Order: sequence, then structure tokens, then C-alpha cells
Amino acid sequence: MLTRREFLFNGALAAAASAIPGVRLAGASLGFPQPYFGPHPFIESNPKAVFIRRTHVADKTDQAAKREEGLKLAREIFVPMDRPGIPLTHRIILKPNYVATDTQFYEGVVMGLKEVGLTKLHFVEANDYPGWGRRGFVDINERLGVHMNEPERRPRHFRESWEMTWSTVPDPVVFKRIPHYAPVNEPDTWLLNIAKWKAHGMCLSLSVKNEQGLVVVPYVRFCPGWNMVTGVPDFMKPDINPNAEPVIKRFFENHVKLHYDRYNSQDQVSPMHQEIWAHKTCDHMSVMKTGLAMIEGICGRDGNFDDSQEYLTNLVMFSKDKFRLDIIGMYLGGHEPGDVNLFRIAKERGLTDTFNPWEIPIYEWVDGTAVPRKLTDFPRTPLKTYYLQLPGEPRYHLVNEPFDYDRYKT
Repeated sequence: MLTRREFLFNGALAAAASAIPGVRLAGASLGFPQPYFGPHPFIESNPKAVFIRRTHVADKTDQAAKREEGLKLAREIFVPMDRPGIPLTHRIILKPNYVATDTQFYEGVVMGLKEVGLTKLHFVEANDYPGWGRRGFVDINERLGVHMNEPERRPRHFRESWEMTWSTVPDPVVFKRIPHYAPVNEPDTWLLNIAKWKAHGMCLSLSVKNEQGLVVVPYVRFCPGWNMVTGVPDFMKPDINPNAEPVIKRFFENHVKLHYDRYNSQDQVSPMHQEIWAHKTCDHMSVMKTGLAMIEGICGRDGNFDDSQEYLTNLVMFSKDKFRLDIIGMYLGGHEPGDVNLFRIAKERGLTDTFNPWEIPIYEWVDGTAVPRKLTDFPRTPLKTYYLQLPGEPRYHLVNEPFDYDRYKT
């Protein structure tokens, strides 16, 4: 007899699978679990699209409802396959935003992954080990059998590459090499990025920013400006591009000449800090391969770490393409993506083919089915940020100056 889940796979996914040569989804004749899994075939066949699912949590304190939303989504988008797919023997790297991703939603997603048959699950994070416990991640990971990394390293650990994996940046601006906590970027791994829809000093902290936390301390410090470029510890110096300073300055001067907004900000996290952070982030993204990226927005958050407000927004966004996902997340958060340094710089460096939200296909994910939508079909929630405050502007504000995407297309 078919289980309810097997019945849903056979019926709801067969049409999507039939459109993709070679894909066979698990069904009654195959048995469960299968040796492979993967994102839903429609997601795989539309890697440049962004999918948005409306959640149904009535109160942000309802832990059971948030857990159920994570489990339901995981059951719909992670499907067992006989081939091709990701082997169940792969190590699955889980990267929530430990500060803000809803822990119950994360728990539900992990429960769904385990239902597929995955057993080698790894939670990886560079920052604030005590914070993992305070937010509940340690308890969840221990109950569900998820391995957690040891974040602290000493200089000798870098010489010995102790429990870390080095990646060489192909066209570096700042980093020549980047260390990640093992098993990130090792063979036979697959990365699930579960970011949070929230404000940050870099405007909104979404999926691209979230993966910064996979980088070993102190390389993970992307934000302090020149201090962590020209002033790095001695053991880091061989891994920094010796021409980083003049290259960054050339980029910066060109952006000033193009009259991009907010280059006159006197904010403590200055336009040059943002330039450096964006280039470090692009160096990092050039060596990362992500299986699927999510932005959990059951609640959206604005403000700062210790001065924030949450809104029950009931959206979860996901995509194969992190930059496109974040562009949509930025727009729906009330900001204009073209006004944010990261997206323009990523396009200049060939890491994304657009920073225009109106060029990105949008689908609403409804009970396991992708329904074509327009961006205007979804509400915008103004998540105010402290990014590049202008003279006379409130500390927390929107970055929403009109941007001429046609003029700056290239």
C-alpha cells in the first residue's frame, strides 16, 4: 500500500519529471528510501527563477506551526529519486542564520530531509558558539543527529589545515584563498542555505551574506574595512591579493564617477567598507556551490541586532540562484536592489547576469506546484536598515532611491 507521501510523489511530481529527460522520481515500484534525492524537478529545471511560498502562521510564538511549515515545505521540495540525483551518502551542510533563522522552521526542514533518508547532516557556523545554544540550535541538532563544527582555530591550525578546506579564488580582488570549516567544499557534499529575511549593516542580510558564516575565523571578518585587508594577522597575509588595495580603489573611484547613490554617506560603516565587503563576498561566492538557498521570512526583522522589530510576514523564498533570490528578497523588503553595492559589483564581476528584479521569473509555490506570478502579486514589507545613512536621514531607513536599470544595464 502506498503511503500518503508516496502517493503525492507519484501524482504531483510525475508531470514535472516527464518534462526532464532522464529523471525518474521514486514511486511505488521503486520502494523507499531511494539512493538519491534532489530538489523538485521543476526547481531544478528553472534555476534562474525565484519561488515564493506563503506560510500560515497565525502568531510568531506558535512553535508547532513554524515547525510544521518547515516540514511541509521540505516534503514538497526535497524528493527521493532513483537517478540522477544527489546520493543519500553525501554529507548535507546546513547553514541557517544562527542569529535569526527561526529554529522551529529549521527543525521542520531537517526532519523533512531525514524522511528522505539522509543521515550525514552537518550544521556549520563560524560565529558565537554560545549563541547556538541560547537560540535552540544545539538542542535541535543533538536530538536530530546533526553534527556541529568546532568554530575556534589557532594560527597553527591554519598551517596544519585542521578540520578546514581551502578554496582558491579564480579571479581574486581581496582573497587568494579562503578556508572553510570541513566538510564545506569537500567532495560528496551538498549545501542547503537557510537565511533570514532581516536588516543588517549591509542593507538586508540574505542568502549570499549568510554563507559568510561558513568561513573560518578570522577570515570570516569581511566587514571591518581595510583593517582586515592591509592589516590582517601575519598568518593570513599569504592568502590576501598583494594588489588588493589599488584594485579596490579603482573599482571605488569608478563607482563614484558613475554617480551611484550613497557614496557621500558619512556612516561609520562607510562606502569604502561596503566596497571591500562586496568584493570579499564576491571572492567568496566565486568558490561556493550551493544546492538550494532559502530566505525564511515567517517573520521579517528590521533595525539592528539589539534594536529591532519583527513583523509576521509569512513568506519563504527559495532558488538555485542566490543572487537572484536576494534581489527579490531585497525588493520585497522595501529596498531597490540597484542601490545596493553588492549586486552591481557582482554583475561587474560576472557572478550574476542581472540585478534588476523585474527580469527575474517569479513562481508562487502552492501545495507542491509552481504557479507563475508577477512580482507585484506579493506584498512589500519595509524592513528598515542602517545601511549607508545619508545626512539628515533617520538611522533606520529604506534604501529606495529610483534606479535606472536600463541606463546601468552593463
